[in-house]
Formats: sequence, structure tokens, C-alpha cells
Amino acid sequence: MHQLLLYNFKSLIVRFLYDVNLKNKIAWGITGSGDEIREILKTMTVFKENNQEVDIRVFMSKSAEQVLNWYRIMDDLKTSFNKIRVESSPNTPFLAGELQANKYDFFVVAPTTSNSTTKIALGIGDTLITNAVNMAVKANVPVYVYPCEVGDGEKVTILPNGGELKITIREIDAKYIDILEKDPGITVLHNITELQQALQRFYQPNLDK
Repeated sequence: MHQLLLYNFKSLIVRFLYDVNLKNKIAWGITGSGDEIREILKTMTVFKENNQEVDIRVFMSKSAEQVLNWYRIMDDLKTSFNKIRVESSPNTPFLAGELQANKYDFFVVAPTTSNSTTKIALGIGDTLITNAVNMAVKANVPVYVYPCEVGDGEKVTILPNGGELKITIREIDAKYIDILEKDPGITVLHNITELQQALQRFYQPNLDK
């Protein structure tokens, strides 16, 4: 209940501050997790189809490119989005600079690996995505993070071959997600529905009324 209230409060503040000066541009980070990757790609695609005035620019970690190829959905991503950049270094492409120059309405990272979640929580910016999150938060650009291991106990993820894999969410992983929950500059998303709602709240705020 506390997490839900905090999520809703942050969403309202973000919407209030940014409604009046929308750029209709989203930076979308993808890290190297296959968890719900098909559902996340579907969410991105459906949102784009329903909001054609919004420009989604995709930024992938090196591992994300490998994972999307493993799941055989890289071509689907390229078909739906023509502005895709792959990490070369923490500052190449210069996403951190673009975020600090206020070129995007917000930055969403989905999915976010446990490795990236930990680095973000500790303020480590040695990759394209983690550096961009750090710089965005410092510049007061809204950041949404969807950790692949959010929740308690076990979760089931779907493998590229359609098989199921049970993953145990470790206490240490939950600890770093907890740290992110307390960061006023970051909104932690707990499921696909919250991801969809975060997108819509920027561009169709009256849906909540």
C-alpha cells in the first residue's frame, strides 16, 4: 500500500510540473533483461500507435542488443522504432547530455536488470543507461525505472523458447529497489500496468479523472 501511494504521489507531481511544457519526446532505455521483454515491446508499440505525435527514441545497453537478438525480437523493435541507438560508452551516444539539455519529457528504463538497478541505487554511472539516469535525476528530469526483479519471493519469466524459468528475488535485490523507492527523482514501476499508466499520465492526464 505504501509503495502504491508513493507511486501515485510521484506521478501526480510529475504530471503537474510537466503538463504545461511537453516536448512530446521520450527517451526509452533498455537493459539486458529478457524478463517481460515481449510485453514491454508491445507496450511501447501500442503506445506509439495510439500517440503518433510522441517521438520515442530507444537507447540500448550492449547487453540489451544481445538479449533482444536472443529473443528474436530485434527486428520487431527496428520495424516499430527507427531511432535506436546502442551503447558504445557511458557517454556515447550522448544521452546524458540530451537529458540534461531538457530534450525529453522523461526517461524510462524498462526492463532494468538487477545489475543496473543496483548501480542506479548506489549512484554508479559507468554504463550508458546508469549514467543517463544519474544525470537526468540531477537535472530534475522525471525518471521511471522498471526493475526486472521487483516484488517478493519468486517470479516466473519466459525464456526465448517459450519455456518458464522460476527466479528467486534475493533480499539484496529487494534492498536496492527499496533505495530507489525512496529517491524523489525516480519512480519505481512494479508491473506492466503501471508502465502503461506512467506513459498515459503525461500525454492523456484526464484518463485518471
